[in-house]
Amino acid sequence: MVKEITERNKKILLIVLIAGCFLSTLNQTLLNVALSDFMDVFHVTPATVQWLSTGFMLVNGVLVPITAFLMKRFTTRQLFISSMVFLLIGSVLCACAINFGVLLTGRMIQAIGAGIIMPLMMTVILYLYPSEKRGSVMGTIGFAIIFAPAIAPTLSGFIIEYVSWRWLFIGLIPFLCIVIVLAFNYLMNVAETTKAKLDITSVLLSTIGFGCMLFGFSSAGSKGWDNPIVITTIVVGIIVTALFCLRQMKANDPLLNLHVFKYKVFTLTSFINVLITMIMYADLILLPIYLQNGRGFTAFEAGLLLLPGAIVNAFLSPVTGKMYDKHGAKPLFITGLLFVIVSMWGVIGLTESTTYVYLMARTIILRIGLSFISMPLNTAGLNALPRELGSHGSAVNNTIRQLAGAIGTAVVVTVYTIQATPHAAELSMENKSMTAAQLAKLASIFGSSHAYVFMLVFSFVALLFSCFMPKKTAIQKSMPEKAVVQKSQS
Repeated sequence: MVKEITERNKKILLIVLIAGCFLSTLNQTLLNVALSDFMDVFHVTPATVQWLSTGFMLVNGVLVPITAFLMKRFTTRQLFISSMVFLLIGSVLCACAINFGVLLTGRMIQAIGAGIIMPLMMTVILYLYPSEKRGSVMGTIGFAIIFAPAIAPTLSGFIIEYVSWRWLFIGLIPFLCIVIVLAFNYLMNVAETTKAKLDITSVLLSTIGFGCMLFGFSSAGSKGWDNPIVITTIVVGIIVTALFCLRQMKANDPLLNLHVFKYKVFTLTSFINVLITMIMYADLILLPIYLQNGRGFTAFEAGLLLLPGAIVNAFLSPVTGKMYDKHGAKPLFITGLLFVIVSMWGVIGLTESTTYVYLMARTIILRIGLSFISMPLNTAGLNALPRELGSHGSAVNNTIRQLAGAIGTAVVVTVYTIQATPHAAELSMENKSMTAAQLAKLASIFGSSHAYVFMLVFSFVALLFSCFMPKKTAIQKSMPEKAVVQKSQS
């Protein structure tokens, strides 16, 4: 069936998928700088409003492990159109929200659509393109995946400051409708479906396990690690997830095939993926905290600072994709991480006088580094797998990314709080004439700097792992062996 798809149809398929992916990833980070505005509009507390992000991540994270089953059971058209319809319904509900409950419900429905689209797109690429061409294709897709969440803070800040918050959702609706129409007209199915049976026990275990872990880690930053709810949910999550993993290892037709970790390159890229995701999430949290709490910049100004880096990142993604096809993953990872290390080193000594232009230049350096890592990382991991394990590898990748994002957020907020709180107390003792606002600003700057030291350590660890990546020639020599494994499994 794959052979019947012409080059022209492949391009049309990619355009439709990239458009859907762009809207999905844009939607995920669009509300990050709007949460304080929602607190004023709906008169809710920070703990309540945080559910717009936490709830979205929970639904998304819980759904990802079962996407491998969904891709076996339903066609490409059915899954893609369903994901876009869920995003559309959720956006309409959010745009019309008369209270916080309706807004949260709409956000949860959006998360169902977002949870399907990314693993689906990765699997489609594995089916359509040979390994030697996937880097270029993934680089093109990276334009959407990287550019959308990076411009979201700027776009959101502008809408919040100059228009109504409802336009955060109204603006998505016509574009979603266009993508749905295009999908009905041009999207074709990529692989045959099978009447796969759903393992309900595995679904329950993955939902409880991943759901509890995501909730526990995402709550740790605000509630504290000693909170009974945080401790309980993390412990329950770890135990139930362990039971889920044991069941998958023994199952003949697992919901999530963990045998993907038998492939060295996939396992190695998964470790690096965890560290890079934690660094990315940490920066997206720490930089706005420093700019808004420590320096008094508006949400729009904070978002605007990220824009040049986002543009550079997006336009470099297709270039690094082609470089991956030519040189392999190892030199790209090492180059990218050197840029990341320089960018983290540049913000471990933040002060009240650190200039806006300096921070913008530093963010561009970070984004250059990430463009050498993000999409080549996904491509290298999935290329290491036989085609029939592609959907499982994609689902595992996305599950790891969700958990790493939640853990990274919790860790960096904890480090920030641990450093900022005692520093504020010391300052108040040394200079009793300082106002509470001045103390809070200085403590925020100090906390951000120390949290970046933590991220710098992560960057060095990721660089160490990258050195163990095999060279392109070594991977190519192992391809015949992989083909034999693939043939024996089919």
